[in-house]
Amino acid sequence: MGVNKTKDDLIREQCQELILTDRHMEEIMKRFLREIDYGLNKDTHSTADIKCFITYVQDLPNGKEKGKFLALDLGGTNFRVLLIHLKDEHDFEMTSKIYAIPQKIMLGTGEQLFDHIAECLSNFMREHKVNTERLPLGFTFSFPLRQLGLTKGILARWTKGFNCSGVVGEDVVQLLKDAIARRGDIQIDVCAILNDTTGTLMSCAWKNRNCKIGLICGTGSNACYVEKVKNCQLFDGPKSDKEHVLINTEWGAFGDNGALDFVRTEYDREIDQFSINPGKQLQEKMISGMYMGELVRLALCKFTRAGLLFGGLGSDVLFKRGQFFTKYVSEIESDKPGSYMYCRDVLDELGLEHATDEDCANVRYICECVSSRGAHLVSAGIAALINKMNEPSVTVGVDGSVYRFHPKFHELMVKRIRQFVKPEISFDLMLSEDGSGRGAALVAAVACRDN
Repeated sequence: MGVNKTKDDLIREQCQELILTDRHMEEIMKRFLREIDYGLNKDTHSTADIKCFITYVQDLPNGKEKGKFLALDLGGTNFRVLLIHLKDEHDFEMTSKIYAIPQKIMLGTGEQLFDHIAECLSNFMREHKVNTERLPLGFTFSFPLRQLGLTKGILARWTKGFNCSGVVGEDVVQLLKDAIARRGDIQIDVCAILNDTTGTLMSCAWKNRNCKIGLICGTGSNACYVEKVKNCQLFDGPKSDKEHVLINTEWGAFGDNGALDFVRTEYDREIDQFSINPGKQLQEKMISGMYMGELVRLALCKFTRAGLLFGGLGSDVLFKRGQFFTKYVSEIESDKPGSYMYCRDVLDELGLEHATDEDCANVRYICECVSSRGAHLVSAGIAALINKMNEPSVTVGVDGSVYRFHPKFHELMVKRIRQFVKPEISFDLMLSEDGSGRGAALVAAVACRDN
């Protein structure tokens, strides 16, 4: 006779599939490094999932950059324009403004998108009384980009809910320049295009010369790292004595060829099926803030329908796609042991006022399983990159809402990376302050710098 299992036991048993074991981690790291090699190799790059785009950024900041620079940071449903005045040794002034991108523009034409951006740039420069100056601009563009140089980047595909026509396959720097020229009321030199991981790395490297990896854990997830030029078969920059270049991995697409199927669950498959890009960005869908809340919601729905949660009684809000926000995961996991204050607030918002303490404990456990899995997947990639670079000491610059606001993401990552990094290598994680914005200005500043 089997022992009668409690609801708690059954939920924990069914959540096992969300837990990455040490053996899973080792296998993920091995497959990840193989994909990185495919991305760097010219014979396999075109079919590689992890594209390893060359950024052509070869100089890190040295603290001597000076002057006024603009930065444009486009990576989600809004974008930021920044004016940064770099002064002596790590002293700077920065003002910025956030502008929304309406849904109709996110799904409209490329020309509408870049005209909207150019209009906001013009307004910003007028507000800050620099509209008569000619300023260098660093452009953070956080979508998969095939760079052909520091100021030329071809959009590979849209992600994060964007689908503007006439942009994929085009040089986004040229589209921005064209939109600025159509207005004719401001003078801007676009000195560099980069993505948010590169911006994060540059921003952290300005303060810490040891920073060799930039990581984003937010709406999306991606990483860049310092690679030897000799390992980059597609490098097409001017010949120089510089031995290194930053590589934008675009690791969100890891698993698109099935490499992560052995750890994907029914929740992952459902999220992918109902996304705007089925079959693409599969690792990102297991990690990022855009999907984490929905992964939890799908598990809650399954256990509610099975009668294991909320007495089998759900709510209209719970059963509606996209209504369990990722911030709820962070809030629920912020409760002190034995307290369910935040959890009850969230469940009340979802129309689940009838939840018991036992339900709250199980909801928190499900959140922990989903968020820990995300942190561990990120850790596998970071540990693999640190081991690959094989430097004695590495700082990882990190930005993004999930890393910033989730109460345990940092410690989960430190513990797991330590476990899989070679014992002789030391590492630390550095929260980027305003990374992708200031980083864009720094890339422009380094490009303009007399080395």
